[in-house]
Amino acid sequence: MVEATLTPERVKQMFCFQCEQTARGTGCTGKQGICGKSAEVAGLEDQLTGAMIALSQAIVAGAAATAASDRAVMRGLFTCITNVDFDPASVQTAIDHVHAVKTAIAPFDTTPDFDMDALWNEGDEDVRSLKSLVLFGIRGTAAYAYHAAALGRSSRKVFDFFYKALAAIGSDTAADDLLALVDEAGAVNLDCMAMLDEANTGTYGTPVPTIVPLTVEDGPFIVVTGHDLKDLEELLDQTDDTGVNVYTHGEMLPAHAYPELKRHPQLKGNFGTAWQNQQREFDNLPAPILWTTNCLMSPRKSYADRVWTTGVVDFPGCAHIDDTKGGAKDFSGVIAQAKRLGGYAEAQEFTGINGGHEVTCGFGHGSVLGVADKVIDAVKSGEIRHIFLVGGCDGAKPGRNYYTKLVEQIPDDCVVLTVACGKYRFNDLDLGTIDGIPRLLDVGQCNDAYSAVEIALALAKAFDCTVNELPLSIVLSWYEQKAVADLLALLYLGITDIKLGPTLPAFVSPNVLNVLVEKFGLAPIATPEEDLAQMLA
Repeated sequence: MVEATLTPERVKQMFCFQCEQTARGTGCTGKQGICGKSAEVAGLEDQLTGAMIALSQAIVAGAAATAASDRAVMRGLFTCITNVDFDPASVQTAIDHVHAVKTAIAPFDTTPDFDMDALWNEGDEDVRSLKSLVLFGIRGTAAYAYHAAALGRSSRKVFDFFYKALAAIGSDTAADDLLALVDEAGAVNLDCMAMLDEANTGTYGTPVPTIVPLTVEDGPFIVVTGHDLKDLEELLDQTDDTGVNVYTHGEMLPAHAYPELKRHPQLKGNFGTAWQNQQREFDNLPAPILWTTNCLMSPRKSYADRVWTTGVVDFPGCAHIDDTKGGAKDFSGVIAQAKRLGGYAEAQEFTGINGGHEVTCGFGHGSVLGVADKVIDAVKSGEIRHIFLVGGCDGAKPGRNYYTKLVEQIPDDCVVLTVACGKYRFNDLDLGTIDGIPRLLDVGQCNDAYSAVEIALALAKAFDCTVNELPLSIVLSWYEQKAVADLLALLYLGITDIKLGPTLPAFVSPNVLNVLVEKFGLAPIATPEEDLAQMLA
């Protein structure tokens, strides 16, 4: 077994450029990243990635993949997504597990772990760019695979691609082969998103349009954030008849639209807005917060003792609820703390960032396509002039109010589809309706991006044209690696003229960017006024 050790220099220094907020638009270095991740954790996550590359190379070379290797790589990739695991001990445990799995399936393979510094210092910036694009893309896909696996779904195709991609990242792979791998990453992510969509709807029913209040009632409550519907389901089952209410936060908002989840009367509403506001919104919160997946920020002392993590999420000093074998996780500690804290003495009326008191969700492809004829007729008659898909990740960097201003200025004869947490910039706005069709349609969380794709493809089929010929414009915001995976899926489908912001990825080299611009018309956002004029021309 190769020991996972970090040199003193590596502990003190880091390099990471995988998220939109990376320092100076080039990369986080030094002792800590913008996300709060320490150099030690960043270094260990590089070691984890290097260990997964060595395991994958052994499998590509002929070692038999197992359920243990599939899960180890899926969890390991997810662990390395921005804002997931901040605990060095937890990452070290993952490294040790990958080593143990490799020893079990390839006991005579003495190939050392790949050194990720070789990638970050790659002399050919285009090779570095393409390998980074593949790596960050499969990290996003792994998150979707993880959520599907929690509901009993998996795909041999997805796992095999993880091995193939990781092995290529750690090998002397030509740029043309890497370009093909980028395209394949998009195809695999699309398949994985479809699998997750089927898992969610097959387990919890087809989402239905639902108005969600932003008021928190008096009495004990728990706030659940992240993305994992299975964790929420188990918490709801365990809070039945306890007098403890449950509120979603961030990307858990769409849970209110699933029939099998909304049947629990204690699922009351949504607390707060997007992930980057949590330190302010959770300050001195009289309730525990359960983190089910990524988007964890370093907790303030005022509420750190109320943070509970589970799954791949971990933060030093915070309580962690381990996975169970064959049974539900034990959330009794969270429930007991909620009762001790007692919640608010009186109902608290909160608002979205624009002052709205409620939001609406549940416009997945099942709901939207249920009124497809009405939408098609409205487009044909001119009542709906244009459809805008404004979606993606939110973040704290200045300039993201672009998305609020854009939606505010979209003409009244246009419809806005939105998906993922970027919607918190505008989802409390009242945009009205067109012939009974809401002008703002919340498709769901980033895990539901497949719904937006299905809607676009269905409309294209109805109009007997390509997606690119529809009166449809796509404006994306990105922050972390699931957004990268989703972009690759859209590019695989051949969708062109996507606008991306607030900045372009630091890991995309000028030459690779030129390919994306020339082939797909990918372009950075400008101003809302300029972009609207262009998209409506």
